[in-house]
Amino acid sequence: MKALCRILVAAAALSCAASGSSVATGRSAVRLVRVPHDGIQPEVAVDTRGVVHLLYFSGESRTGNLFYVRSTDHGSTFSSPIRVNSQEGSAIATGTIRGGQLAIGREGRVHVVWNGSEAAQPPGLINPASGQPSAPFLYARSNVEGTTFEPQRNLTRHSYGVDGGGSVAADDRGHVYAAWHALAAGGGRGEDQRLVWIARSTDDGATFGQEEPAWREPTGTCSCCGLRLFAVRSNLLYLLYRSATAVTHRDIYLLESSDQGRSFHGSRVQPWEIGACPMTSMSIASGASAILGAWETAGQVYFGAIDPKVARIATPIPAPGDASTRKHPRLAVNANGDVLLVWTEGTAWERGGSLAWQVFDASGRATSDKGIASGVPVWSFGAPIAAPDGRFVVLY
Repeated sequence: MKALCRILVAAAALSCAASGSSVATGRSAVRLVRVPHDGIQPEVAVDTRGVVHLLYFSGESRTGNLFYVRSTDHGSTFSSPIRVNSQEGSAIATGTIRGGQLAIGREGRVHVVWNGSEAAQPPGLINPASGQPSAPFLYARSNVEGTTFEPQRNLTRHSYGVDGGGSVAADDRGHVYAAWHALAAGGGRGEDQRLVWIARSTDDGATFGQEEPAWREPTGTCSCCGLRLFAVRSNLLYLLYRSATAVTHRDIYLLESSDQGRSFHGSRVQPWEIGACPMTSMSIASGASAILGAWETAGQVYFGAIDPKVARIATPIPAPGDASTRKHPRLAVNANGDVLLVWTEGTAWERGGSLAWQVFDASGRATSDKGIASGVPVWSFGAPIAAPDGRFVVLY
């Protein structure tokens, strides 16, 4: 409690007024807010006291930096930015899905992971194909006060060839989990040999054990797609990722662990036959009565409720309307059970696009609350949160 109070006091020095616009349509409202300092790739979390924690990327896309800010008024203003990566230029944004991820753990401590740039230190393991160090998967945590971040660390010890985007999750009992996909040192090569790895900490991220494969099923992993890890309780984890079986089977899989990440079981959520890497990302969010996952398949975005008994999403719900270039879905759930699904349209390699959104009621039916706005920067997307009054805020 004392640590959380210190965070709130530190957040009082709000220096960044967030410019945004509100879009009200019918029974709810969606307010759009620009990421401070022209940042891109927003990742957002709201803690139990309603403090908004925002991570964003700034700088050259191959050698940039990650910054962390807070808001105590749901995105109207933000605190002064704090750089997360201890080495200048050690983060990347290229490809959209390789940027930072954050989670809020015990006493409000902030945990961040990201794919390191080519110049990042410490480096990853040697890639036997090139003879050069591979990209590291980096982690940094804040101090308890939330005023600075400790030096970055590389979590890869037995895996190399990190690509796509990893993820991080934390709970209020000191457990921190980091997940990424890569090849096993001394193992086979190719996307069909890639594994999802998980490293676990039981001391608030002070130390991590060696990474272990999350699942032994031979699905492969889509090399330039992201994954998403989410902690529900002190022992329950969910993970969404895209496979690369036999090159063309790039299906969405859901994994579940009920023993603090020691073992997982899973199921295929949705198939997609495509002989290329589609560079997609996922989202997981929790509501009062459901855990929801979101993903892209063939230019359309979907979401659905996770059935915890069998680790599956039985009924994917697509975003309404014609779809061909929809990507990067993100979710938020308000206290009424309404779901905001946010995605991008028209974004591609080195090309920005538009932000689109649709509100669904608690039964999964699309409401009249929907919209689209131009201005999503290159390599970026939206990040939604639910405000206490039932409205939504989208940072982009």
